Amino acid sequence: MDGADARLVLRAAVPADAATIHSLICELADYEKLRHEVDATADDIAASLFGANPRVFAQVAEWNGEIAGFSLWFYSYSTFRGRHGIYLEDLYVRPALRGKGIGKALIVDLAKRCVAERLPRFQWSVLDWNTPSIEFYESLGAKRMPEWIGCRVEGEALAALANQ
Repeated sequence: MDGADARLVLRAAVPADAATIHSLICELADYEKLRHEVDATADDIAASLFGANPRVFAQVAEWNGEIAGFSLWFYSYSTFRGRHGIYLEDLYVRPALRGKGIGKALIVDLAKRCVAERLPRFQWSVLDWNTPSIEFYESLGAKRMPEWIGCRVEGEALAALANQ
């Protein structure tokens, strides 16, 4: 198919997508030089997205019938606003398909969800060295929040904290 015949479809992920989503997560981790941190399996992704009480959700983008990327998100909450928002955990488009509007379509889809559900915030994080992504997000109207620093407790530090 040439560019004029190309077709983009966004849809909610279904259980049959779990292995592909896991593969895309691994591709993203490779890009971010964080593959050593991935211990999730395709079964973990399937259970999280499609179990009895999912707390995380995914959209997939299909380009000409093939999965080209995904967004994975969950509801956050703002005590200041007194309402939920959406936190975008991951957004990824395969490198060969970038520049076709796929990432933008995934972001716009979540922005529409926020507006439809009257959610006041749509947030995500980006690695400080990832200039292409930072520029892409800023082109969509996203503002950096340099006054906020991300914090995380995991592994042995999490176990030690829980044992206090």
